[in-house]
Amino acid sequence: MAKNRIRKAVIPAAGLGTRFLPATKAMPKEMLPIVDKPTIQYIVEEAVEAGIEDIIIVTGKGKRAIEDHFDRASELEELLSSKNKVEQLHQIQEISKLAHIHYIRQPRPLGLGHAIWCANRFVGDESFVVLLGDDIVRGGASSLREMIQFAEESNSSVIGVKEVLPKDVSRYGIVDCEPSTTNVCQIRDLVEKPHPDEAPSNLAIIGRYVLAPEIFGFLEKGRVGVGGEIQLTDALVELNRIHAMYAYTYGGDRYDVGEKLGFIQATLEFALDRPELRSAVIDLMEAIAERAKVNS
Repeated sequence: MAKNRIRKAVIPAAGLGTRFLPATKAMPKEMLPIVDKPTIQYIVEEAVEAGIEDIIIVTGKGKRAIEDHFDRASELEELLSSKNKVEQLHQIQEISKLAHIHYIRQPRPLGLGHAIWCANRFVGDESFVVLLGDDIVRGGASSLREMIQFAEESNSSVIGVKEVLPKDVSRYGIVDCEPSTTNVCQIRDLVEKPHPDEAPSNLAIIGRYVLAPEIFGFLEKGRVGVGGEIQLTDALVELNRIHAMYAYTYGGDRYDVGEKLGFIQATLEFALDRPELRSAVIDLMEAIAERAKVNS
């Protein structure tokens, strides 16, 4: 693996979003808003804050709204300008300036591993970052920056992990690590969604990776795994056999917005972060909770 300055990121956004049907029948799940910002914008902003300069978003059929969101919107800008809505105008203009964003379409829904493989020409022979849209991490940019720095210095691949409750390990990919007293440990193996009694740890893989370009060789083999799709975890297991791979315990608050409950939690907590919304949201939550008690 050649040493390089890591400044490219891949964001897979080709999934069908079936967990959020019917909302995602005609709208990409990545465009579902958390308060007033689509989920994918949080991901892009995290990457940019961590030092990423070039981003490729892997899309699929019906995902044009993602491209439109990060593009200029001349008519909207003119309207906001004419009405002297300066703050909103600035917000809209800044979206199109976040990074150099490119797009490629995954021709068929063959899984996460295949979606990442579709970006191989964009990435070339450089190490790169992968950010999955189902995980939003508030305050995660500093962790991603440290992951990138560690990967550059150690010439290795790094996977972001977080501790989960033992009962929840069957929902995630789990890493088996060498014992460590720091937030970084060398990975011995990766297990996809193990039974709680068989899990090697409670360190769950979250959607943040810094990967060597050699991963594309394993993804290209196209071995079909769980669900009839090309699984990223299978390729990571192969990559770990030829290159050192580390797990980095990610900081910040993680929200699994690929699940309805996680999406609702993120919406509420991000709303509470807004000074103009906080008091009203607290009052609303208390009123709803009180009604629920009365009706239970």
